Amino acid sequence: MNSSETIGRIPNRSKKRNQIKRTFGLLAPGVLLLLVFFITPMVLTVIFSFTNLSLTGDAAANLKFVGFQNFVTMFKDPELANSIWKTIIFVVFSAVIGQCFFGFLIALLMRGKNKTFRRVVGLIIIAAWVTPEVVVSFCWVAFLSDGGTLNKILVSLLNIKPIAWLYSFPMISVVIANIWRGTAFSMMVFQTALDDIPAEIEEAAVIDGASRWQITTRITIPMVRGTIATNIMLVTLQTLGVFTLIYTMTGGGPGNATSTLPVFMYKQAFVSYQLGYGTAISLVLLVIGAVASLLYMKVLKVKV
Repeated sequence: MNSSETIGRIPNRSKKRNQIKRTFGLLAPGVLLLLVFFITPMVLTVIFSFTNLSLTGDAAANLKFVGFQNFVTMFKDPELANSIWKTIIFVVFSAVIGQCFFGFLIALLMRGKNKTFRRVVGLIIIAAWVTPEVVVSFCWVAFLSDGGTLNKILVSLLNIKPIAWLYSFPMISVVIANIWRGTAFSMMVFQTALDDIPAEIEEAAVIDGASRWQITTRITIPMVRGTIATNIMLVTLQTLGVFTLIYTMTGGGPGNATSTLPVFMYKQAFVSYQLGYGTAISLVLLVIGAVASLLYMKVLKVKV
């Protein structure tokens, strides 16, 4: 290697170093925000789940490491099994069956329609999604209350006595409310995926004599399988954390009829003031979300 080549490489190395520094400089704010608002709370959650952290009593002044005591207490609590079961019911019916099915159905029915029709229908459905969750909750409480709109319609049409929907059918009520609010997200995801399917493929199937049902089940759905898996995972994780809607509508009741894991966690952490116990419950919720995601990828055979 001669001296001219060595001299030529020095500026190149200096240029690369400057590029690396510039790149790190641009990424630093994002990394800092991620560290402060995501990584740090997650690490603290894990740490506090092994402590007796509390808002009142002696534990509030004397933080101690208690090992797996919170988890032992939690798994002995019969309310945990009830909350997990209520969470599964809520997620399956409001997310997997409700939002994903109706989102795909609406997107499929809107496919090929003129832009004006799609915009009007889309805006109506999206309006529910962009409405704050607490506002949606109060709207559904008013709609389902004893003197609410639904009972007035049923009384005038069928002449039946008003039904206490939130008391007699609490889980059905919160499931329907969550479907109504969250379907728009799935609809938009599926609309994008369906618009990317080449029209020539379906036209060829029609020429070959395929029915609309065959085209949907054998062409359309397999071609958007990856989108379906991704949407199911996102909607499931989002629904696992739904708290405001349920707590505002029913407070987890009557009794514990709608006490999902987020509601159970809130009651233990901020009603009973046992923050350490509450954070331990949150880890169970995190594990359920991770297991659900892995299960979806396995069943639907989607590679990440």
